[in-house]
Amino acid sequence: MDSNTILNNLKKGLVHPIYLLQGEEPYYIDVISDYIEENILTEAERGFNQTVFYGKDSNALTIAESCMRFPMMAQRQVIIVKEAQSLQKIDILASYAEKPMESTVLVLAYKYKKLDSRTKLAKLIKKNGVVFTSDKIREYKLPGWIENYLATRNFSIAPQAAQLLTAYLGADLGKVANELNKLIVAVKDTDRITIDHIEKNIGLSKEYNLLELQDALGKRDVFRANQIIKHFGANPNANPIQRTIPTLFGYFSNMFAYHFLKNKSEQNVAAELRIHPFFAKNLIIAAKKYTPTKLYEIIGILREYDMKSKGFDTSTNVSTGDLQKEMIYKILH
Repeated sequence: MDSNTILNNLKKGLVHPIYLLQGEEPYYIDVISDYIEENILTEAERGFNQTVFYGKDSNALTIAESCMRFPMMAQRQVIIVKEAQSLQKIDILASYAEKPMESTVLVLAYKYKKLDSRTKLAKLIKKNGVVFTSDKIREYKLPGWIENYLATRNFSIAPQAAQLLTAYLGADLGKVANELNKLIVAVKDTDRITIDHIEKNIGLSKEYNLLELQDALGKRDVFRANQIIKHFGANPNANPIQRTIPTLFGYFSNMFAYHFLKNKSEQNVAAELRIHPFFAKNLIIAAKKYTPTKLYEIIGILREYDMKSKGFDTSTNVSTGDLQKEMIYKILH
């Protein structure tokens, strides 16, 4: 069952006795857990009928006993276990999960990992409740996720802006959602977010960013690439090499893959390489400026500087800014 189905069911009053919310991506776990915490009971009912436990500070037996209580002057009680992955002897809850109380809603927020599906507890929750697994989103899917998130709030976003946010924020959905919420509040007189809005409200430079660096490298514009990388060196905290390398690795890997596609139409390139159609045309133009041999060499350069950025085979006196300059020089020459 996906998060939208769970939330829609809850809004319709379809409530299950146990929810196991698990997985590497905490964002959806928090969204569902927060909704239950804020909406299943009225404000007046919560005082006597809603209890929040924290896994590392609680024990499973106490939680099971709490679940067995009847609600006071309410149809249900809600028991939420946050950080349930830290709960010792969690399998004790299996005896409760075998026959859960209809008047209790137990939520286990089991973050950053999964409960072993072979355990009795996991099997019983699957039988008598809801198991939701929140997997990490792949970075190539993040621009689409950003577009969908904004669409539900009646906003749209320019493809370049979505790609820029992806490059700088990564696939931490909680962080991305937080920044998008800031933009929604800040943007006035329009329902479309652009790079200008991001520069003004989040602080990312419109001229000196990873997308502009990609564009300069794609055009083999040595002067522009050096301008950008010089800016990165002067602002290492905002432009760390650990962010530059993965972004360029994806960019040049897509170029390399392009050369081996039988169908090189923009539509097929976008579909096969899983990139936004807006960027497919520019990628095709850029790929034609690099031979497969050179691209193979560039991927090796990026791997080399990834190791150097971690302290391997390099002097501790070399700054990450200098490493980035060396890396870009080798890519372009």
